[in-house]
Amino acid sequence: MPSETSVTIVVPVFNEEQNLPPLLAEITRAMDGGSRSWDVLFVNDCSTDGSLAVIKTLAGQDPRVRYLSFRANRGQSAAFAAGFAHASGDVVVTIDADLQNDPADIPALLDTMDHQGVDMVIGWRRRRQDTWVKRASSRLANRLRDWWTRETVRDTGCSLKAMRTPMARRLHVFKNMHRYLPTLVKMQGGTVAEVPVNHRPRVHGVSKYGTWDRAKAGAYDLIGVRWLQDRAIRYDIDERN
Repeated sequence: MPSETSVTIVVPVFNEEQNLPPLLAEITRAMDGGSRSWDVLFVNDCSTDGSLAVIKTLAGQDPRVRYLSFRANRGQSAAFAAGFAHASGDVVVTIDADLQNDPADIPALLDTMDHQGVDMVIGWRRRRQDTWVKRASSRLANRLRDWWTRETVRDTGCSLKAMRTPMARRLHVFKNMHRYLPTLVKMQGGTVAEVPVNHRPRVHGVSKYGTWDRAKAGAYDLIGVRWLQDRAIRYDIDERN
């Protein structure tokens, strides 16, 4: 990946009005230090607070800020899918709006993609700044996902990821697909690398997921993803006329 590769940073947003200005400021500091052109695409998932108004203000102040706004709440996977479809960059980076992901880690993901030539780079949180219940449930969920989907990913739940845009647009789209992005990339014949990243405690807002809700949805999703894996079709054209 050459240094002039352009990057679109996709940020799903649901009720994060206080976090958006500092998030953009941190992204700007991280990305302006490099040579890549970049933009931010906020995807407002029908927030009920002032998030959309804040996004519009930020977009009016910086032409590198774009946004989409859903008519109804559709969830994080839908926000990512819309972001992938409307990304202008050669590479898409996904990051949460809650400031727990550190934008300063984005250049390391892009450099790893450049040096290793992979299709996707995902972050794994070295020291998670969450409650012990959330850490324990996440650890168990990761182990179950790895076992059932025959994976070896350390932390598929980390939202900080980088993907080549054509690959992102080829992925199967479904509810909760964001929890299986590395597996979906590999199903398309893609390659994945991992890098350690920072993780920070939430300061503003509240978590959008409950442990029990995630467990129920996760069990259902695992069956579907395994089904997709076993029936995936991949081919390479050697010649054509």
